[in-house]
Order: sequence, then structure tokens, then C-alpha cells
Amino acid sequence: MATLRAKRSARLDAHHLRYRRTQAEGAMLHCFVLDCSGSMLAGERLARAKGMLVALFDRAYRERAEIALVCFGGGRAEVRRQPGAAHWFNERWIAPIGGGGGTPLALGLSSAETVLARAARRRPSQQRWLWLLTDGRTNERPAAPSSADEIVVVDFEEGMVRAGRGESLARDWDAQYVTADALSYSYQRGV
Repeated sequence: MATLRAKRSARLDAHHLRYRRTQAEGAMLHCFVLDCSGSMLAGERLARAKGMLVALFDRAYRERAEIALVCFGGGRAEVRRQPGAAHWFNERWIAPIGGGGGTPLALGLSSAETVLARAARRRPSQQRWLWLLTDGRTNERPAAPSSADEIVVVDFEEGMVRAGRGESLARDWDAQYVTADALSYSYQRGV
């Protein structure tokens, strides 16, 4: 309509064209689920995961994607950030996140599922990614969140003897699997 109003009775020319900005097809929500259990405190895995979150948030900011953050540990899960735009100041509110206690993976994923399902109702065409940052030190085997279009398991397990639970979860969920070291390396190289 705006193009026709600008054109009026004149012959259509390029300077008459008016554009309406629509939701980009690539609009995304990245829901990060951070394991804050006691095992993540060992070897400073939680500190590395929080640093990686800052890098992932910066990437989401550049892509104009939305982010959400769910933290779980110590028998509870908490939605630390509802879906919204990523901002440059993310490091300030990530730094105080603490850890300790058990690994209530199912509870963390249930909270993430609620966040993703609400987002799906709000913006059905938005692509929803779930990123699980964990060392996999749990015996729980929850189902994959059904409201996630893509799932990435970032495995922080270290040491000579590894249980491989993060990789097993990714396989069960038909999700992408990446070690924290490999993801960190790709960010250092700018990939």
C-alpha cells in the first residue's frame, strides 16, 4: 500500500518502492541450559562454561537472535533469563552464578521445555535451539525437550576416565555433540 501511495498516478519507478520490515526467517531463540552442579565446580568447568556462555551470547547478539538461560544444580532449576535480546552486558549477570549440589538434569530440561513451549506459542515461526552445557555427571536419562528444533550438547567432561554420558544423551536425542574444548577452539579461530 505504501508503494502505491508513493506512486500515485505516476508511472512506477524505483524511488516509489516502500518496504515493510517483517520478522526475519532466520529469527532464532537460543535457550542455554547450564549445569551448575557440584561436579561442574571441579576443575573450574563451571567457570569455563560461563565464559563460553558469554561468547555464545555475543554471537547471538551479532546475529540478532534471542537468548534464554536456565541454570540447574543443587536439587533445583531456575530460569535466570526469559527469552529476549542478547546484550553486551551479559558477563555482569553471568559472573554471580554459583554452583554446588546434585545434578537435577530432568528438572533443568523441564524448565527449558516450558520456556521453549511459551516461545513457540508467542512466535511459532521462530527457530528454537537448546544448548545443554554439562559434564554429564548424572544418572538421569530424560527425554529430549520436544519444543526444541535443534539441540546441541556441549560436554565439559574431562579426565582420563570418562563416563561418556553427554555423548550418549546427544546420541539418544539425535542432537549435535561437541566437546567444550572443540567449541572453545572454534571460537578462538573465529569459526
